[in-house]
This record gives sequence, C-alpha cells and structure tokens, in this order.
Amino acid sequence: MSGGVDSAVAAARAVEAGHEVVGVHLALSRMPGTLRTGSRGCCTVEDSMDAQRAANIIGIPYYVWDFSERFKLDVVDDFIAEYAAGRTPNPCMRCNERIKFAALLEKAIDLGFDAVATGHYATILTDADGNRELHRASAWAKDQSYVLGVLTQDQLAHSMFPLGATPSKAEVRAEAAERGFSVATKPDSYDICFIPDGDTRGWLAERVPSATGDILDRDGNTLGRHEGAAAFTVGQRKGLQIGTPAADGKPRFVLEVRPITNTVVVGPKEALAIKEISGTKFTWCGVAPAHPEIAFDCDVQIRAHADPVPAVAQVVSTDRGTGDGIDGVELRILPATPLTGVAPGQTAVVYLGTRVLGQCTIDRTVSAVPVAPSVAAAHA
Repeated sequence: MSGGVDSAVAAARAVEAGHEVVGVHLALSRMPGTLRTGSRGCCTVEDSMDAQRAANIIGIPYYVWDFSERFKLDVVDDFIAEYAAGRTPNPCMRCNERIKFAALLEKAIDLGFDAVATGHYATILTDADGNRELHRASAWAKDQSYVLGVLTQDQLAHSMFPLGATPSKAEVRAEAAERGFSVATKPDSYDICFIPDGDTRGWLAERVPSATGDILDRDGNTLGRHEGAAAFTVGQRKGLQIGTPAADGKPRFVLEVRPITNTVVVGPKEALAIKEISGTKFTWCGVAPAHPEIAFDCDVQIRAHADPVPAVAQVVSTDRGTGDGIDGVELRILPATPLTGVAPGQTAVVYLGTRVLGQCTIDRTVSAVPVAPSVAAAHA
C-alpha cells in the first residue's frame, strides 16, 4: 500500500473478493527528505500514514517493511551507474523488477502468502492451457502494463491487479470516497521518488564524476565543450551551449552520449528517428514464444505513455563477425515507422494485441538517417 488511492481501493477489493489481506507499505529510505513529499512521489512518511488510515478503515493488519538497503542497491545505485555509462534508465521498471515483484514477493512467499496485490492498472488472464498472461487494463488511458513488462511467468503466478478491469480512474476515486478513504482526492504521484526536488541533472552531478569533453557533430567535428557527458540525454535540445551554428540554421539535438570517449554527439532532429532497436537483456512475460528466432509481428512501446507501434521482432545472434569474442543473443525489434527519442537504457516492451509478451533493455539503436560511410567507419 503506497499511500495512494489506487492501492487503497485494490486492498479493499481484495478483501471483498474473499482473500485474507495484509497491508504492507515499503519504507525505501532511512533519510528524511530523500524521497518526494506530498503528491509528488510515493513511499514517504506522509504516504505511510495515508496507507495506515486506509488499512484501518478496511479492517486489515498493516505493516511497514524496511526495504531501504535493497532499494538503494538495486534501484538508486543502478540509476547512477546507468547514467554514468551513458544510458537513460527507468527506475520505476527497476523498482517493479527488483523490489515489488522480487524482494517483496520473495519475502511474502517465505511468510506463507500466496500473492502480492497492487494498485497497478493491468489485467492477468489465463489461456486455454492454464498459463497466466499479462494484458493491458481496460482503461487504456491509465494502463500500466508497460512498467510491469519485466514480470516473469513465476511472478505473474503470484500477482494480482484488482483494478485492471476498472473503466476509469474517476470510478476508483468515487469508490474511495464512498469507502471513506482520505486519499480519494489525493493527486497521482509522478517523477522519480528519490530525487526530492525533481532536479535530475543536479542530483546526478553530485554523484557521477564529471569531466569536460567535446560536443561533436555526426561528422566528428568539434562544436563545443561540455562539463560532463552524464548530464545529457538523447533527444535533449536545451543546454547544449554550442557556439558554432548549424549550416542550415536549425536547432540540434543530442543523438548519442559516449562515456568511453566522454563525448556528446549532436545533430538534426530527423536523425533522432530510429529504425532498429535491440537488447541483450530481455525477458518473456509469461510463456515465451515457441520459436522466438523466427521473426514475428508485434507492437513495441518504448515509454510508459507512448503509443504502441507495429513492429517485427526476433531473437538473433549477437556475433556480428567482428572477432571481438562477443557471442550471445539479443531481441531485435524493427518498428514499421521510425521511433523518436530512443536512448540506450530505456525499456522496450513488446505486445501481441493487448498481451505483454516481453521486454528488453535497449543496448543499441540504428538511426533511420545514415551517417556518411567514412564517418561510420571512424565511429565503429
């Protein structure tokens, strides 16, 4: 129970469905002020009190479990490491993957519980063979299946989402008001909970060693200098401080962050269009495809609130004949229309209709606007 309206109503519905329910709030920080307060985040002291009030009204036991050490190691430290490596991580995905449906679920199973129920807007269905599948919520505007794409078949077997079939958030708020929950009108949480003031760039600057480096164009020409590559993200336009104007007079955007050489590559907006993404860290949500090495049609979604895009996906070998000794497999996704603003570190979730099939952390992208051959060879 995060202290929000969704988890409060989910807990009440689980009780009414006949389950024996215990409310649990996760304490994710031992330092006051390191998590957002009020309506801007989740898992704060204020939120724990809201959750307890809801649990008291429902009439269920309520506990606060300290997961702060695990949260720091698996979410916060991972977030820092990913940015230091030039990637753009999604901490909410990591929290679901490593805390709510890993550490929390493991502890719950050890204590004899059957499942973890949350207020996520998603639906679990069972196929003809009895296998559980994760599907979008009925209210697509609130659908949260994307951030649950990291769940495995075993985790799905021990998960419940009582709000999945609810037509709208307004209905959930109305139900909360009828039940007497004080959180009925509480605003939704957003942004990153462990960055108190919302200044991600400033927060990272205190934790990721920075060094000045070059800002390059796609031809390798130096256009300016930066104070730290980790402060830049793909698609960024503001704050580049480039002294040399573009030949066509158009603004330039961050296309790549290269931590090894401490350089930032910028270029025209059209170069942000991506025709191929791939990732070696991929998982299947539920039963895996029988033959993932055979290309299959799907939809791909690269952000929580992005529209799904028709695509073709396939598990392929990563041995590209470069002689570097790298050999393995990756999930390669080719969208029917180019994606924009895609950065390594983001999560690509693959759907079959409304079903979540799996996901990968994006390692590599291929621009739809090719670089000149000589430049491509220099950057290889």
